Amino acid sequence: MNDVDEYQADIKLMDNWSDDAGQQMKIAIDKVILGDVFADAAAENAGAAAGRESGGYNMGEAGAPVSVDKTSILDVLVDCGSVLDEQNVPDDGRWIVLPAWMNGMLKKSDLRDASAMGDNTSVFRNGKVGMLDRFDVYISNNMSKVTDDTTTRQATNAIFGHKKALTFASQMTKMENLPNPQDFGQLVRGLNVFGYEVIDPNAMGHLYVERAA
Repeated sequence: MNDVDEYQADIKLMDNWSDDAGQQMKIAIDKVILGDVFADAAAENAGAAAGRESGGYNMGEAGAPVSVDKTSILDVLVDCGSVLDEQNVPDDGRWIVLPAWMNGMLKKSDLRDASAMGDNTSVFRNGKVGMLDRFDVYISNNMSKVTDDTTTRQATNAIFGHKKALTFASQMTKMENLPNPQDFGQLVRGLNVFGYEVIDPNAMGHLYVERAA
């Protein structure tokens, strides 16, 4: 915070910048976790023959990502739920994290019709996906993305599972103000320590997916 800006401003600039710093920190942490944990999903919950008992669900693999469009996206999500069913994962507490482009496809899919889902308002009107096939649906633009050599299109490593699959802890351990050595004013910095671990691989799945051409 520059001393002149602080004196002249009629709003609390430091509060705004602190809020922005928190959002940037969230994005940075998301990228680390979402870019790593998908590799720890159980082998039966990933690949072209996922499903512990049937091996009948295609979750995609290197060279052959699952191609998704607005007509197939709901089928893909149902298959993700079936993969967890074959691991006897509880219905309550399930979640799935989808890339932003899949969120757009959901809003173009049959979910546009509120009556089909038994809802009063369609996701096309309120913009909220909510819960689908027992999954709490989350959207993130920070997932691991790769350009698949076979399709030459960008594929995303999406994840789904149950809350018992993953543990996470985060703590702000230090905040301090420092004089700006280059100007009149103050600098604020903080130290955020976090950690995570997949503690039940059977309760997490890996969906390797791409947007249909």
